[in-house]
Amino acid sequence: MKSIYYPANERGHNDIGWLKANFSFSFGPYYNPDKVHFGALRVLNDDIIAGGSGFGTHPHDSMEIITIPISGALEHKDSMGSIGVIHAGEVQVMSAGSGITHSEYNHSKTEAANTLQIWLFPKERNIKPRYDQKNFNDVLKLNEFATLISPDKDKTDTLWINQDATFSMGDFDPGQKIDYTFNTTGNGLYVFLIEGRVKIDGTTLNKRDGLGVYDTSSITIETEATSRILLMEVPML
Repeated sequence: MKSIYYPANERGHNDIGWLKANFSFSFGPYYNPDKVHFGALRVLNDDIIAGGSGFGTHPHDSMEIITIPISGALEHKDSMGSIGVIHAGEVQVMSAGSGITHSEYNHSKTEAANTLQIWLFPKERNIKPRYDQKNFNDVLKLNEFATLISPDKDKTDTLWINQDATFSMGDFDPGQKIDYTFNTTGNGLYVFLIEGRVKIDGTTLNKRDGLGVYDTSSITIETEATSRILLMEVPML
C-alpha cells in the first residue's frame, strides 16, 4: 500500500469576504505543483459562504461536480432548468458534459453555509449534461458507511456520475475498527476526515486532514474520537 498525507494546515486558502475557501488541490489563486489532483479527483474545496451570498451564473464542461453541504443549504439553478435547494444530509451531482451554466447561493440570508465542492475528471467527454440530488438522512446509520455515489446507473439508492468512482460517508463512535474493501480494482481512495480523529496504517488524521491511498485493495480505519468520514474511491489516472 502507498499513501500521500494531505494535512489540513497545508491547504490553500482564499478569503474574499463572503467566501472563505480551503483548497486541498490547486484551484483559482492557489497553485501547488505537488497538489494538482489525486487520480480522477481534481478539486476538493471546503467553502464557507456568507448568508445572502454565493456563486453567480458561470459555465462548466467536461467535469463531474459533486456538492456535499456540511451545514446550511444552497440554492441551485442551471441552464437545464433544474432549480432546487440542497440541505445538509443531501448530495448533489452534476455532469457538466458538453457544457452547462449554473449558480449556487446560500439559501439563508443571515447564516453561513459550509459545503464541500468536489470535481472529478469524467470517464466520457461531451456527454449530455445532467443534474440530480438525493437525501441520505434516512440511510446514514451510526458506525456504518453509506454509499452516496456509484458508477452503476441502475442503482436507485445511490447517485450516479460519469466515472468509475464510489463515494461513501459515515459517522462513527470512538474505538471503532472499520474495514473498507475497494469496489473497483486499480482505484485509489481519498479519505477526508470531516470531523474527529482516526488512524489509517499508522497515519493519524485530524479534522479536515486527507489521506490518499493506492496500490492496495482495502484499508482499515480506527477511530480515536467521534468522527465523520468521507471516502472518495477514484480511478488513478
